[in-house]
Amino acid sequence: MTNIIRRRVLKSLPALALASQLPSALAAGKDQPNIIFILADDLGHADLGVYGQTDFRTPNLDKLAAQGVRFTQAYANSAVCSATRFALITGRYQYRLRGGLEEPIAGASDTIGLPPSHPTLPSLLKKQGYGTALIGKWHLGYLPTFGPLKSGYDSFFGNYGGAIDYFTHKPGVGPQVKEDLYEGEVPVHQIGYYTDLLGARAVDFVNRQQSGKPFLLSLHYTAPHWPWEGPGDEAISRDIDNIFHYDGGDLATYGRMVESLDASIGRVLQALEQKGLADNTIVIFTSDNGGERFSKTWPLTGQKTELLEGGIRVPAILRWPAKVKAGQVSEQVAISMDWLPTLLAAAGGAPDPAYPADGQNLLPVLLGQSQNNERTLLWRYKANAQRAIRSGNWKYLKIGKNEFLFDVVKDQRERANLAKRHPDVFAQLKSQWEAWNQDMLPITADVRTHGVSGPVQADRYGVPATGSVPD
Repeated sequence: MTNIIRRRVLKSLPALALASQLPSALAAGKDQPNIIFILADDLGHADLGVYGQTDFRTPNLDKLAAQGVRFTQAYANSAVCSATRFALITGRYQYRLRGGLEEPIAGASDTIGLPPSHPTLPSLLKKQGYGTALIGKWHLGYLPTFGPLKSGYDSFFGNYGGAIDYFTHKPGVGPQVKEDLYEGEVPVHQIGYYTDLLGARAVDFVNRQQSGKPFLLSLHYTAPHWPWEGPGDEAISRDIDNIFHYDGGDLATYGRMVESLDASIGRVLQALEQKGLADNTIVIFTSDNGGERFSKTWPLTGQKTELLEGGIRVPAILRWPAKVKAGQVSEQVAISMDWLPTLLAAAGGAPDPAYPADGQNLLPVLLGQSQNNERTLLWRYKANAQRAIRSGNWKYLKIGKNEFLFDVVKDQRERANLAKRHPDVFAQLKSQWEAWNQDMLPITADVRTHGVSGPVQADRYGVPATGSVPD
């Protein structure tokens, strides 16, 4: 097994060497691309038509996939939202920062959040001459210590916390609860369905762009995160007594929430076309973790809060007409923290050497200058002592006292436990995970987590049964 891993490392060296040359080559004498990074919240792996959804339609995102690259093996850095967002904005494992250990961040704190001194995707792009904006969900710490304007964004409109009601824009229920809607660092009040408000703001941002200055627009929706409210469900919003909405929702409502998300994104893409900016704009769409209770994740098993594939594998689409060939379906294994080094390379920059990226620059693969690279990706999750590592096609998974070895390419549903059949692979991956874990911050008793409650139950296949405790 050691020799196999050594060969994988040697095989990847040419691609890494090419990646190191790309930033200057792309930037020299060429226009830097604009970037629109669209992040959904709790969207399942198969919740788009192009990924297999048949209960409702997502024509705009399906079209986006046809115009670029659709990833079939893309992962989130965590099975919950704020942890993934730490990895996305830093390009590093979230477990390197105290705030990234939270599963997820709960409320205001002077110590738990993204340190303003830490380099981020927006702050590094600003050094390359980019204007930067975040529209939507932040969830990386609260004012006055933390916030988008303190971490590289020029402007911000959205919510600081994890979830808000789509109509009241409050993170809870009752007259004493204040709205979590801000313009920069100033509270504001606006009327409207939140998904539509974010899309309208993004359209306005695109329409105000001037030629000659590239931009990063982070468009981070809360949809289709609970509460379960579609665009016409204001009456439901008035009736619920708990924003967690455990007693609400259904497949039809969820479908309308995703359709509204798709329509909002469609309006942003249309504005980009009308402005004449589509050709040299990188548009990325993905989700912060796997799907929730009403999501479609077939053929995967598991969901949000679980390190089974359904909890961490996500849809991912990239379009860049000026550089990336349309109509591609990529089996390249990718993860949230890859986007920082990839986008910096496209912009002619690189990660801060004092904070080297754990993610990989995927630009050589996207441009057809390199074959798919084998990856080794690692996760841990406090709830039920979950841990996972994927190396090549192999995945080691531990939930509670149950341990597994899967070939997740042949067995996407994680049903055939191959630990006894391949004990050398099982032992090697387990050892790799332990070594990696020593380099990360420890998960202490004070770390907040939401996960599957109670003892882990195994089904007749020996695989843990899934549960759902939303965050």
